[in-house]
Amino acid sequence: MVSPDAVRDIVGIIGNVISFGLFLSPLPTFIQIVQKGDVEKFVPDPYLATFLNCALWVFYGLPIVHPNSILVVTINGAGLVIETVYLSIFFAYSPRPKRLKMLGVLAVELVFVAAVVAGVLLGAHDTDKRSLVVGSICIFFGTLMYAAPLTVMKRVITTKSVEYMPFTLSFVSFLNGICWTTYALIRFDIFITIPNGLGTLLGLAQLILYFCYYGSTPKPSDDSNNSMELPVTTAGDEGKN
Repeated sequence: MVSPDAVRDIVGIIGNVISFGLFLSPLPTFIQIVQKGDVEKFVPDPYLATFLNCALWVFYGLPIVHPNSILVVTINGAGLVIETVYLSIFFAYSPRPKRLKMLGVLAVELVFVAAVVAGVLLGAHDTDKRSLVVGSICIFFGTLMYAAPLTVMKRVITTKSVEYMPFTLSFVSFLNGICWTTYALIRFDIFITIPNGLGTLLGLAQLILYFCYYGSTPKPSDDSNNSMELPVTTAGDEGKN
């Protein structure tokens, strides 16, 4: 008889693989950015949001905060490294005003994470309290990160075009949400369940929109930029993710 913990570990490993693929999904965007030497109309917001989300989940998964969550640490640690590379490329090819904005947002994020770490370690002296505080913060920011695709979904409905909502990214986001929600339910973790449950619903909504508006999307010309993918969501708990 397979134990629930063993099943949870298997699901978590699968979630790590799916989430890693999701983290790598914007890669075509950055290949195009490097080739063209210009970020064009793309914005760094999704990568900045994912960077903060990963940093918070890494802290949440540490044994001193929430024991037995090493798979949360591994995938979010990998995500943190990947997002750092993305942001570095975006910074290198952005005009000065956009660079300054990026640095400002990143500085605020780093100060915030440092304040959370210091406040939790000094103010909460057992893992239950630490899990509650950090988990609540992760729910808030994880939910915001998963809600970010709403702007893209609105654009799809307005333009009747899925040009900037790639099917692969939407589909993997949906699978990611299902996997991590399952992981959280096996050994119930409300802090992982909520953002990933919402992520599953949003991923499904994106897929429905894609099939509704794919037929009305203009076909890209050879010199168009439609191959560039703007990430509309990322890993939830990897949780996310």
